[in-house]
Amino acid sequence: MRRFLFRLLRRIVGLIATLVLTYLALCVLLLAAYRVTMPPVTTVQLQRAVEATLDGTSYTRQYQPVAPDAVSRHLPRAVIAAEDGRFYLHSGIDWEAIREVRDEVARGGRMRGGSTITQQLVKNLFLTTHRSYLRKGLEVPLAYAAELLLSKDRLVHLYVNVVEWGPGVYGAEAAAQHHFGMAAAGLSRTQAAGLAACLPAPRTRTPQGMASYTGIIERRMAQHGW
Repeated sequence: MRRFLFRLLRRIVGLIATLVLTYLALCVLLLAAYRVTMPPVTTVQLQRAVEATLDGTSYTRQYQPVAPDAVSRHLPRAVIAAEDGRFYLHSGIDWEAIREVRDEVARGGRMRGGSTITQQLVKNLFLTTHRSYLRKGLEVPLAYAAELLLSKDRLVHLYVNVVEWGPGVYGAEAAAQHHFGMAAAGLSRTQAAGLAACLPAPRTRTPQGMASYTGIIERRMAQHGW
């Protein structure tokens, strides 16, 4: 019986490993495709649809991915300033930021996120918003793969095109229309910073209610020369 259970456990572990590796390989193929095309749907969008169905609530997806020249230059800059100041310096994982978070917690500070834009992109594309060690474990190889396959500019453009900016609102174009009644290409510096200020909690925050943090993001942008 013990030998049988051991063989069964080994087969289960092998099956799980095979499934994980197969899924990672599929994600890598999709990342390669996203060098020239936009994602038709993301796992976070599917997650929200499933959640709405389980809750018995309505769900409408606003998602209009657009070309780089259809997004104000201020928006990716604001997002970098708000979410990942060392975006152009790391290779997918900002280990320095992770150490800073760890040291801050050790000193009694509060836990905060240390994820890069690349990590957040692959989470939106292929994973879910649920916190787990499995998700974090999958983020690491996917983030490195994304950095190998895509340029930095493509990474941040994909991110602003798929990230959640309100209930059922995904990407720069839908966010600009939803929050400001205008196209993403016309976003001002302050409007872009206001959208970036929503990203830690996009389903509850609005640019109009984030004036203080918007100002902080604008100052960070100025420090970057933007």
